[in-house]
Amino acid sequence: MNPIATAQYGLFAASQRFEASAQRTAQMGDRAFEVDYTHEAIEQITAKTEFRANLAVIKTADEMTDSLLDILA
Repeated sequence: MNPIATAQYGLFAASQRFEASAQRTAQMGDRAFEVDYTHEAIEQITAKTEFRANLAVIKTADEMTDSLLDILA
């Protein structure tokens, strides 16, 4: 299993989740849509946290690869 590929998909999913929530939030002024601001705020915070977690996975995988290459060199 490739952790970087998995984290890249996680980044994509988090960005999609954030974008969908942002679009719903933008519709708050339209009376045709019922938007729960609290729910959308939680969605956006969760997406931000997921994005950061996946970035940490990529950073850690990169550091581990560098360490392995240093050992082998």
